[in-house]
Amino acid sequence: MPSVLGIDLGGTKLAIGRFAQDTWKENQSQTHPTTGKTFSMIVEEMLTIIRSFRKEDTRAIGIGVPGLVGRTGNVLTVPNIPGGDGFPLLDTLQKETGLPVTIENDSSCFALAEAVQGAGRGERVVIGITMGTGVGGGIIIDGKIFRGSHGFAAEFGHMLLKPGQGPERSPGRREESKDESPAAGGAGRGEIEEYLSGTALRRRCPAAKRPEDTLDGPACAHLHATFVREIAWMCVSLTHCLDPGIIVFGGSAGRALEPHLASMKRELKHWMLPKSEPPALAIGTLHHSGSLGAALLTATI
Repeated sequence: MPSVLGIDLGGTKLAIGRFAQDTWKENQSQTHPTTGKTFSMIVEEMLTIIRSFRKEDTRAIGIGVPGLVGRTGNVLTVPNIPGGDGFPLLDTLQKETGLPVTIENDSSCFALAEAVQGAGRGERVVIGITMGTGVGGGIIIDGKIFRGSHGFAAEFGHMLLKPGQGPERSPGRREESKDESPAAGGAGRGEIEEYLSGTALRRRCPAAKRPEDTLDGPACAHLHATFVREIAWMCVSLTHCLDPGIIVFGGSAGRALEPHLASMKRELKHWMLPKSEPPALAIGTLHHSGSLGAALLTATI
């Protein structure tokens, strides 16, 4: 049977898998570091990897990128990789490989994989939330990515949590973010990414050495209840807007939520409208959701 390649491109690593097109079984996979490299350098390495990975039966390539992708497949912004904004990735890869290429936001790829083969399997409406360097999202309806009018749907990290108000950095002291980078949420806008990305959690509690420390143990005990409540607020807004059957979390900070799903569910129900049905909450179950989701993009080619 034909095979396809799925590539999950991130600011720290590139993961690639070759999948059987009939079963979506992963037949081969590799990861390669991307830290400290420009986008053009990564693309050159990607092409070398693709040449070594593709077989005679390889029919298409799907790629997930950490940024905005327009409806035509053009990469518009890639905040965490220098030189990515406006890079002609689609044209470059199609020209160099001679294969059809589909490009999508990486969080949408995560959500698609979890909806089709992971924690959201069997649900009509699945929301995926990735909490890592930033906060990303994906909306899957009847097994298909919902992209919106311009391709920018599900940018959950830029929804406002507390408009115009940055998070507290330490007990009893409030200061607005002076970091203008997208990963920090942008100078006190009060958006979700400024509060709940892995980057933001470390800024809010520098004593934490890993994402789990922000929710467990003494290091960040003064913020545990606050974090759970803020995540629940995000889920309440998404639930009343989209009525999902399940919300699936991924990313380093997202996976750290697993011991707290029950308390998050209680907080969620507290803030929802009476008699409305809360979604299930889950952690992603697939180890290769990014590359599998990228491979699944090729199903329509």
